[in-house]
Amino acid sequence: MERKIQPTKTEKILLILTAAFLLLMLALLFYARAGGAVGSYAVETERIVSSSELTPDVTPVDINTAGAEELATLPGIGEKLAERIVKYRADNGDFASVDDLLNVSGIGEGKLEALRDYVSVG
Repeated sequence: MERKIQPTKTEKILLILTAAFLLLMLALLFYARAGGAVGSYAVETERIVSSSELTPDVTPVDINTAGAEELATLPGIGEKLAERIVKYRADNGDFASVDDLLNVSGIGEGKLEALRDYVSVG
């Protein structure tokens, strides 16, 4: 006599959930192929910007003559750092080069590189 194996209630539920998941994935695949989810999108810009417009001509600030107020307008330089630059210049004399800004507390390589286009010496 042959015995038939009957799935348990849990196995039946898992089979139904698996079948439903596979049907959902199949439906999503057909939807995507039909152009519902995937399509060609166009992005329009108002105009092309030249690199000179992105980096406008800036007259460099002379770090040997600028006051704290003018230095504070530079990118990355606040009031406190501008005052330290002026104090360093007063204590040690004029800067020989822009690289001498590294001697001012609060100015590292990164900040110096960011400032390089905006400052000059004499």
